Amino acid sequence: MTRVLIADDQPLIRQAVTDILAGEGDIVVQAHAVNGADALARARELRPDVVVMDIRMPEMDGIEATARICADPELTGTRVLMLTTFEEDEYLLAALRAGASGFIGKGAEPEEIVRAVRAVHAGDALLSPAATRSLIARYVEVPDPRAVDTSGVLGELTDREQQVLLLVAKGRSNQDIAEELVISPHTAKTHVNRVMTKLQAHDRAQLVIVAYESGLLTPGS
Repeated sequence: MTRVLIADDQPLIRQAVTDILAGEGDIVVQAHAVNGADALARARELRPDVVVMDIRMPEMDGIEATARICADPELTGTRVLMLTTFEEDEYLLAALRAGASGFIGKGAEPEEIVRAVRAVHAGDALLSPAATRSLIARYVEVPDPRAVDTSGVLGELTDREQQVLLLVAKGRSNQDIAEELVISPHTAKTHVNRVMTKLQAHDRAQLVIVAYESGLLTPGS
C-alpha cells in the first residue's frame, strides 16, 4: 500500500488529486497539507511513502519543504513528487536539487498522476521523458549556492559505474541498462544502487543532476 500526503494551498487541487488516487486499491491518501510548513509537520507525523507537493505555497514553499523532508533522517523512506505548472519550469531544477524524485503537471491525465505516484514510491524517478532531461539541461548551469561540488565525483566511480550513471542520466531503466551493457537486470540494479551509495544520492533524480554538474553528460548529448 502506498501512503500519500497531498500538499497544495488550493482546496480544489487537493480534492482533485485525492479523488484521482482514491479509486486505486493500492494507494491511500493519508492527509492534506495547505502549505510547506504544514507539509513538513504532517510528513514527520505520518511518514508517508510519497508527498505530492505543490511548488508555490505560502509560509514555506514546496522547494524548501522538500529540502527539509529529504534531509530528515527520520524520513528516508519518503519520496517527493512535485506538482507543478508549465509556467514554473525555472523552479524544477531547484526542486530536484532539493531532493524531489520528479514532477508531474497539474494538467496531467488522471492515469499519469497514478503512474507517477507508483513510480516515485518504487524509486523510479520521473526522468525518462525527453522533456524532463531537456528541462534539466536548460537550467543545470544556473548557480545554486546549496549545490554540492561535483568536480571530482567521477573519480569515486569505476568505469562501469560511470557507464551506468550516464545511462541513468539519459533516462534508461534498469532493464534498458542491462540490455545495453549485456548484463542481467539484477546486476544493473546492483550497479545503480552502488552508484547511489557512493554519490550519496537520494534517488535516480539526484544521479541525473550529478551527471550534468560533473560534466559526464552535457546538454544535447
